[in-house]
Amino acid sequence: MDYLLKPIDTDRLAKSINKLKDEEPEVLKQEFNATSSKLVSSDQVFVKDGEKCWFVKLEKIRLFESDGNYIKVYFDTFRPMIHKSLNALDEKLDDRSFFRASRKHIINLGWVDTIEPWFNGGLMVQLKGGERVEVSRRQASKFKDQMSL
Repeated sequence: MDYLLKPIDTDRLAKSINKLKDEEPEVLKQEFNATSSKLVSSDQVFVKDGEKCWFVKLEKIRLFESDGNYIKVYFDTFRPMIHKSLNALDEKLDDRSFFRASRKHIINLGWVDTIEPWFNGGLMVQLKGGERVEVSRRQASKFKDQMSL
């Protein structure tokens, strides 16, 4: 919308602030939503592990698994590692498609095959790719609330 150069002139700053106040609220909302939207299943992401690279649709990714300072990304027969925290990734993913099952796992809800009760009120989720992921007791309650009619 505008920019200021250092050293900042107070008159120039006032003009910038007034320009912001005069801007249409709908335009500001659109700009905010464009930069803050979450990644959905139809989005593609770039995954690089060493010398190998993939451009993968999120709907093909079954599971994200934390492994130290890295995340293992499960898609097709591949399991590349990316240098990112699971918390940072969780904030970027749409919660209608992805669910934080535990401190170590984020699952793609489209890949859930079966769900069974597990120890201490938790759940065990079997993914269509064969992986089994334990949903913690706290997250199991959230999962039931989110997925129930």
